[in-house]
Amino acid sequence: MNSGSEPFPSPMRFVALGDSFSEGVGDDSGRSFAGWTGRLATGLAETLTSEMQYANLAIRGRLFEDVVEEQLPAALGLNPVPTLITFCAGGNNLLRPRFRPEIMIAKLEAAADLIAASGAELVLVSPADPSARLPMGRLIHHRGDIWATALAEFARRRALLFVDVSHDSRLRHERFWAPDRLHMNANGHQWVADLVLHALMNRPRPAADRVVQPTARSVSTELAYFRSFVAPWMMRRLTGRSSGDGRLPSHPVWVRVSPGSRDDLPSSGSYSERDERSL
Repeated sequence: MNSGSEPFPSPMRFVALGDSFSEGVGDDSGRSFAGWTGRLATGLAETLTSEMQYANLAIRGRLFEDVVEEQLPAALGLNPVPTLITFCAGGNNLLRPRFRPEIMIAKLEAAADLIAASGAELVLVSPADPSARLPMGRLIHHRGDIWATALAEFARRRALLFVDVSHDSRLRHERFWAPDRLHMNANGHQWVADLVLHALMNRPRPAADRVVQPTARSVSTELAYFRSFVAPWMMRRLTGRSSGDGRLPSHPVWVRVSPGSRDDLPSSGSYSERDERSL
């Protein structure tokens, strides 16, 4: 974490690892650097008033072990090596029958050792909690709480920066979520980017809206939601498929992010109606 007296390495090289949350699914803004990670890269460039380099190896549908075993070696193999790595994984594991946080923490231990040896700063981020409007929401919320608590303890023990998105009550508000109710929309991604930027730079936390209880929905609305999103998700689980099958990272190599860069070209990770159906 930057104390304000020790500047970040220049140029900063930031790579994001994870699943759909870090890929930026749900951000329909059309930005080249979409999602909370792309928005964080832009925010860092603006805050540091210097050019930085950004890569995003996150792919939707990836499990924790996929991120550790596939994305981490690719990140450490980037040339030049990263100076900052955000790691947010485990959200898809919460949705699987077998949830083993102790095994995930053991894998994270080895991953943190590799990152420390590379000289990069590791920032841990817990997944956003979508449980308020999802089927089996109570179970998902319980597991998410266990995972966020395990990450917090791990970060404390290893003296790592940890951003606890899971326990941010403001993200329970539906205005932060895409129609599929599983992924955040542009508002949600910006909120998380601001949270992480605050943690990195010791800047003021973003101003919070008053938390509002979820809006009651009609039976017809819920039936339409199940047909459009839940049924396809269940079919993929039954057939052993993933929404990320065949997908490549949105930014697999370093790209330059300059202060004030907000072009409107759509990125390969931008959200669309097709993405809404790919939980």
